[in-house]
Amino acid sequence: MIEAEKSIVIDDAIDSVWDYVQDIRKWANLFPGCRECTVIDEHNSRWSIKVGAGGLVKTVNVLVHVDQWDGPERVSFSYKLETEPVVGSGFYIASRKGTHATEITLKVCVEGGGSMAPMWEAMSKPLLPQLAKTFAGKLKAEIEACAGASASQVAVVTETPSVFAAMGRWLRNLWRAVFGSSKPVDDLIKEGRLP
Repeated sequence: MIEAEKSIVIDDAIDSVWDYVQDIRKWANLFPGCRECTVIDEHNSRWSIKVGAGGLVKTVNVLVHVDQWDGPERVSFSYKLETEPVVGSGFYIASRKGTHATEITLKVCVEGGGSMAPMWEAMSKPLLPQLAKTFAGKLKAEIEACAGASASQVAVVTETPSVFAAMGRWLRNLWRAVFGSSKPVDDLIKEGRLP
């Protein structure tokens, strides 16, 4: 059996983190290589995941079963590949680290079976820690981005930015990225930085 565990702190309240985490589709959308998630019922789903190691790339269907939804602190799950002798389990544990901070720990285990067990475990050993790190990082970024969007929506209750204002911000950011400057075009021409 191969195991990987990753802990991170998310800059958002535990209840807000749970609002995001309690939707299995959101987990699947962040999971590296996941191409599709079909929810069967509140505890079961089927994920189509493209996996690769070296030159070997394969799409596998994974049946995911949530053994326990115990939010906002815990989710336990198990899974199995539909056509391969591979099973596994894992958990998500969250704890308050302040009013707007939540520590989460993710753990996943993989166990190959049959004559292919050594091959599956050999492939999983280097990939599993990276997969846990990538997933945790994406989860943190997504939840914090949602929290930032919610905070900005609360702060700007009276004024909704127009499409033109958003386009202007995008163009200014593009200008800064390309030219490293926020100066107007006329000033850059005068300085000889533009033809």
